[in-house]
Amino acid sequence: MTYLFAVVAALMGAAGVASAAAAAHAAASPLLATMSQMLMIHAAAIIGLLALGRGSPNETWFSAAAGLMILGIGLFAGDLAARVWLGGRLFPFAAPLGGGLTIASWLAAAAVSVGAIVRA
Repeated sequence: MTYLFAVVAALMGAAGVASAAAAAHAAASPLLATMSQMLMIHAAAIIGLLALGRGSPNETWFSAAAGLMILGIGLFAGDLAARVWLGGRLFPFAAPLGGGLTIASWLAAAAVSVGAIVRA
């Protein structure tokens, strides 16, 4: 699962760069700029969570936090992309749900990290 999540994170990073280019050149939309920032920041965070967990007793939990982050940012960024490129929402409350899941993923990452400190 670690490598699959790493692939998804890398694709998120690529989508973030592409969104930044689109925001600057194709469709000057603040939604694209926000989407770009969120994708790139969280792509790096996901890779970091996977690296922290690799080989540790908490590997499953670090991967779970990364997976939750993928889901949250996917919903958030997907909704912003749908607004810009499709003219409508992904589904009602997709962005707030994605944002809430992303916040939860950061809290999960903190909890797993505290657990790793306690175990050490």
